[in-house]
Amino acid sequence: MTIAVLALQGAFLEHEQMLSRIGADWFEVREAADWTRHKDGLILPGGESTTQGKLLRDLGLLETIRTDILKGLPVFGTCAGLILLAREVEGLSTSTVDHPSLSTMDITACRNAYGRQMGSFFTEAEMKGIGRIPMTFIRAPYIKEVKADAETLATVDGRIVAAREGNQLVTAFHPELNDDTRVHRYFLDSMVGAR
Repeated sequence: MTIAVLALQGAFLEHEQMLSRIGADWFEVREAADWTRHKDGLILPGGESTTQGKLLRDLGLLETIRTDILKGLPVFGTCAGLILLAREVEGLSTSTVDHPSLSTMDITACRNAYGRQMGSFFTEAEMKGIGRIPMTFIRAPYIKEVKADAETLATVDGRIVAAREGNQLVTAFHPELNDDTRVHRYFLDSMVGAR
């Protein structure tokens, strides 16, 4: 099992360390040539969604990755990755030149919903299919609405913070920043391994 990790900006290193801990092979995607390698899944890390979207577009990766996700490639997006996958982002048009996005998951996201860096926090909550897990939020979004086949997996204070739609998994929090490996294992076992 080999996972591609988008390594253009953000917390990709922490995802790579988590994948190594649980015995999964991975490689970094930094340019279009990297995308031609065999992969069983993709991780989109937290970071700055606008910057990542522009880099994906400028490097010629945006449409290729979107096409592969829509064809069934399992993808796990955390924080900024959630925003990149959302079909709608409150306050933005995800189809504009200024905010390129993958727009493959039928959810509405609210960017920076928990405020600035000082609004970051840690909690524990239930995640469907996993149990009670640690959740670290850093300038996090949340999911305002899940539509069609998208399913809520976790909420914190009445806000949706994890969801799944077919081959796509998103979390507003950063499971890669904690020692608990269960969210990454869930992605590998129930999505990548089931493909």
